[in-house]
Amino acid sequence: MEDKLSIKVNIAERFYPLKIDRADEEKIRKAARLINEKVLQYKQRYVDKDTQDFVAMAALQFVIQNIELENKSSESPFEESLKELNDEIKSFLEKE
Repeated sequence: MEDKLSIKVNIAERFYPLKIDRADEEKIRKAARLINEKVLQYKQRYVDKDTQDFVAMAALQFVIQNIELENKSSESPFEESLKELNDEIKSFLEKE
């Protein structure tokens, strides 16, 4: 049995019908809320622009953040520590 849910998500005063996994509902609603908050920030800052411009700028900002997170997670968290240890070992061996 599929555990699908039909919802309508409001993004920038437009409703989008979605059929989603029930487990994803909270995540999708949170994403829509974050987009709407960012669009509102742009609306308050730039009054002479179209809502589509605000949505595009919000999307750009979120994708940039996503790319930055991908770059951080692709680097080993221990990489710097290993480099430091390697440098210490080299230094020690050179002294011997």
